[in-house]
Amino acid sequence: MRIAIFSGSFNPIHNGHLAIAHEVLQQGAADELWFLVSPQNPLKTNGDLFPENDRLKMVTLAIENEPQMKASNFEFQLSLPSFTINTLDKLRVSYPQHQFVLLIGGDNFAIFHKWRQYQRIIDDYSLIVYPRPGFPTDHLAQLPNTTIIAAPLIDISATEIRCKLAKRESLEGLVPEKVADFLSEYNRFL
Repeated sequence: MRIAIFSGSFNPIHNGHLAIAHEVLQQGAADELWFLVSPQNPLKTNGDLFPENDRLKMVTLAIENEPQMKASNFEFQLSLPSFTINTLDKLRVSYPQHQFVLLIGGDNFAIFHKWRQYQRIIDDYSLIVYPRPGFPTDHLAQLPNTTIIAAPLIDISATEIRCKLAKRESLEGLVPEKVADFLSEYNRFL
């Protein structure tokens, strides 16, 4: 089975993430999509991260009626920081029956050359790239082992959601209802 790995902080998961996941599956770029919740991103600071188990819970709530999607805590057991190439290699060993492909946004592709062993990721696993506002992907079509999916340019950011949460503003239309309920409950204790 071809598995798209959508790795990220998901701090929190939002409707933009879900729209991308649906497009990947509907366009046949993968048979399943695994949301791999990252405890720590080597290229980001973690000052405003929700606890990893809370982020995993939000992903689980968001996809509970999506049989082709899975919430994964695979990286929780790996030493930190877990670089994507290490994670993919360990996934391949743990699940030899699957073929893994990495799903990233055009914004991440713009800095992909900074990732550890980025060329081996392309060569050994291949990429699915989705567009992000301000990061054109047209030029990527010639790259080997790279699929560009036609996905809507959704301008939702987890940072915007956290700001709205801090101001106790509505999250309607930004996150699934069950995630909004979880965040509202979470916010009561802050």
